Amino acid sequence: MTATTEKIFAIGDIHGSHKKLVELLSRVPIDKKVDTLVFLGDYINRGPDSRRVLETLLQLKESYDHVVFLMGNHEHALLEYATTGDLELLPLLRTMGVEATLASYGATIRQLRDLTCMPPEHQTFLHDLEFSYTTGSYLFTHADIDEEKIALAKANADAFQAQRAAEASLLMSRRFAREHIDSTGYTVVFGHLPFESPLVMSDRIGIDTGAVYGHLLTAVELPEMRFYHS
Repeated sequence: MTATTEKIFAIGDIHGSHKKLVELLSRVPIDKKVDTLVFLGDYINRGPDSRRVLETLLQLKESYDHVVFLMGNHEHALLEYATTGDLELLPLLRTMGVEATLASYGATIRQLRDLTCMPPEHQTFLHDLEFSYTTGSYLFTHADIDEEKIALAKANADAFQAQRAAEASLLMSRRFAREHIDSTGYTVVFGHLPFESPLVMSDRIGIDTGAVYGHLLTAVELPEMRFYHS
């Protein structure tokens, strides 16, 4: 009997593009019991079906043995507002297309506080998102990683707020678009920055290909470096 080799599949920014998500999942040859599926964040906003995207991701959580959900800057900003009620965040959220998310829930901006417009399981899903995931020689994150900065933030007296501030900065970073960066020692797989086609460099792979802008939703299979699109 031939041994099964574990593979890793990562999927880029979805932004409410539910139809493309379902099509892509049907094309990815993943073994639900053996392989690992990693989502890189930005599930919500801009596209029309954020609610259905989260419902599908929750179904995957139940049916896949190894699935990882990372946080994007869109989820982070939404959680910051839901937690703090800081009205200065509303212009940012509107720029991010949060009203499309609210429409998918049949809600208004006034119902965004505390995420009461969402079912409890959707709220829990968002609060449980991870910042990064490491396995073997790969490091997965939405936009950037600075483990030292986050470790220092956690060590501060006001650890939670310091950590959130550090994460917010990194989730908005565009550093991985530059040609030369300090090596992390891993091959970094990230989203956040939309490219016409996947960015492949010696130390990083960018798989946000602008699905919500009428372009492709992309997955990468590792270590084969095989790409799938919808």
